[in-house]
Amino acid sequence: MTTLAARIIHISITRDWRDVYAFMARPENMPLWASGLSSGLTPDGADWIAPGPLGNARVRFAPDNALGVVDHLVTLENGLTVHNALRVVPNGDGAEVMFTLLRQPDMSEEQFAGDAEWVARDLATLKSILEQKNDGTHHG
Repeated sequence: MTTLAARIIHISITRDWRDVYAFMARPENMPLWASGLSSGLTPDGADWIAPGPLGNARVRFAPDNALGVVDHLVTLENGLTVHNALRVVPNGDGAEVMFTLLRQPDMSEEQFAGDAEWVARDLATLKSILEQKNDGTHHG
């Protein structure tokens, strides 16, 4: 059994973690902050379809839960399935959002670093959206 190289990309958000989870758990909101899904998601049964450069990806989200789990399984048209582990946990009065990025086979160190930067930008966008919606004021 082999394991893949992993990076945990995280950000603190000055907003109640339950509010952060409620926003993130709605697939309709993902295109607002996840730039890889900026072209939108279309419901298809229990899954969502996301058009992308490699064709349509099928996305299945974790069911609603009280643990802050926003995992999603992405299956590309070529059959490759990627488990994106995404969590929201309490951090004081706010929230910590963590994404586990796994280096896929055949991915160069440069591509892996680029993906990590991309995730960090997306989380920064998420933080900006949620902190601006926080009582109409911006913190941070």
